[in-house]
Amino acid sequence: MLKITRCPSCGSGKIKTVRRNWIGSFKGKRYTVPCLRYYECPDCGEKVYDRDAMREIEGHSPAFEQTHPKRKSA
Repeated sequence: MLKITRCPSCGSGKIKTVRRNWIGSFKGKRYTVPCLRYYECPDCGEKVYDRDAMREIEGHSPAFEQTHPKRKSA
């Protein structure tokens, strides 16, 4: 995982790793990524996502359904 100690937007040293349900939308369709791990700055609200977090978001996003089809249960 990416190691960030300062917020890239405001320079605060308070940025920390959080794990939360993340909500996005694509063409009016809302979707949730459960327990997504990313960095968040409590001072300015900036959110920073590493490669793994972005893959999680893409895996849940309807925008990527054609390129990352969800596995069907057997």
